Amino acid sequence: MALYEHTFIARQDISNAQAESLIEHFGAVLADNGGKVVDSEYWGLKTMAYKVNKNRKGHYAFLKTDAPAAAVAEMERLMRLHDDVMLSLIHI
Repeated sequence: MALYEHTFIARQDISNAQAESLIEHFGAVLADNGGKVVDSEYWGLKTMAYKVNKNRKGHYAFLKTDAPAAAVAEMERLMRLHDDVMLSLIHI
């Protein structure tokens, strides 16, 4: 399995607890597909350099994972479909 780093930004109008539950949700998606979360960090509500989907702020989260490519692809697909996630980025 490969090591990946994921960063995603959630909408500003959700609570801190909801943003942290997104980390647990996407970690569960990885676990269901044969991966695991090595480390996760919630960075809090930050101001962005430019507006994204009419939002000036966002909840930043970071995940370090050890997962097969299929599990990462499934998690990214679900991030794109989730209403609360504005942006996501994978670092290999």
